[in-house]
Amino acid sequence: MGVVTRVLKGVYVEAGVPDDLDLRIAALRLHAPPDTVVCDRHAAWLHGAEMVLAPGEHLEAMPVRMMRRRGSASLRNPVSVRGERDLRDDEIVEMQGLAVTTPLRTCADLGMVRWPSESLAGMNAIYRTGLVDKERLLALSAGFKGRRWVTTFRAVAPLVHDLCESPAEDVLWLRCHEAGLDLQPQVELWDGSDFVARFDLADPDLKFAVEYDGADWHSTPEQLARDRRRRDRARALGWTIVVIRSEDLFAQTLRAEELVRAGHRAARARADVATYVA
Repeated sequence: MGVVTRVLKGVYVEAGVPDDLDLRIAALRLHAPPDTVVCDRHAAWLHGAEMVLAPGEHLEAMPVRMMRRRGSASLRNPVSVRGERDLRDDEIVEMQGLAVTTPLRTCADLGMVRWPSESLAGMNAIYRTGLVDKERLLALSAGFKGRRWVTTFRAVAPLVHDLCESPAEDVLWLRCHEAGLDLQPQVELWDGSDFVARFDLADPDLKFAVEYDGADWHSTPEQLARDRRRRDRARALGWTIVVIRSEDLFAQTLRAEELVRAGHRAARARADVATYVA
């Protein structure tokens, strides 16, 4: 027997088989009873919102949220979260024989979680695919009476956008928004014709930027040296830069907001001094 790769619990393929949508659907179909519907994050992943899953999570897809319509028998499956859900016919699409919630319904379901940060990151992930109409999403948010965490969905849905590039940046944007700051995502800084940096979030008029340094792209000596060079150059051009790391952003504290507010105060003070001198 040759080298194999695990797709799901109990499902293996030859190592050379491409890891694509067809493979995921085929693997899920082996575990999904005919009357179940793939929902939530794995539905979003099937619709193309790959970053809705944690890095590498799609390789095992554990646990997959498969629901039966309310009133059906309980789902018992070794790779899925059990449950039932009220789903209309027009909220389900078929993908190669696999029933999946539509992008719009998936977006709404992802919004109905406890924490606003998780709600926004999930909804933005599928909204970035271009498959969800925001006006329809806002109209849908008026429903779901009695559904758990629907209040989170209703509060966060108006904030949905496609301007950030990752779930972590979505959470960072929300932290800044909650701190009362209106920062623009993906702001480029040029020194004449020379490109200096592209900030995750920034106020160009104030020369204030906030960046998220995740371990994947900001941990090796080479990456750290690159970050230091471009930030030193930006600071030499008068910019104030706040760097947020995962322990600041994802802890259930106000650490990220505190760092952002402090940096914003410093940027304003610097701007006030520059204006006074001028």
